[in-house]
Amino acid sequence: MTVEADCGATVLLVEDDVDVREAVSDTLQDAGYQVLAARHGKEALELLRNNGGPRPCLILLDLMMPVMDGWQFRELQSKDPALSDIPVVALSAHGGLHALDAADHLRKPVQLRALMDVVERFCRVTS
Repeated sequence: MTVEADCGATVLLVEDDVDVREAVSDTLQDAGYQVLAARHGKEALELLRNNGGPRPCLILLDLMMPVMDGWQFRELQSKDPALSDIPVVALSAHGGLHALDAADHLRKPVQLRALMDVVERFCRVTS
């Protein structure tokens, strides 16, 4: 679990692939976002529940992960009153994105412009 800070809105990235996690984190940080990163759903829930820092304006959620996958995370997140209002954008190379009841979805490999468009829709960077 990593917490990387910069000036701006906070995005939680839940992604088990280290290369994807680093690339998306770097892209968002370069655009002025803070990024909280988790390797799987269980780690993301722990981070959300124990985070003393800024509340994420958006969760970017991979679906296929070990320990707790995106569907399991989403089920628990949507039942938690403290977390249920945080929008989720699903990331997956596979189908099933619409069944997740997410605010939006992006197909992997994620295109940079599509990623930034969706993040900018939910989060505003403040300088």
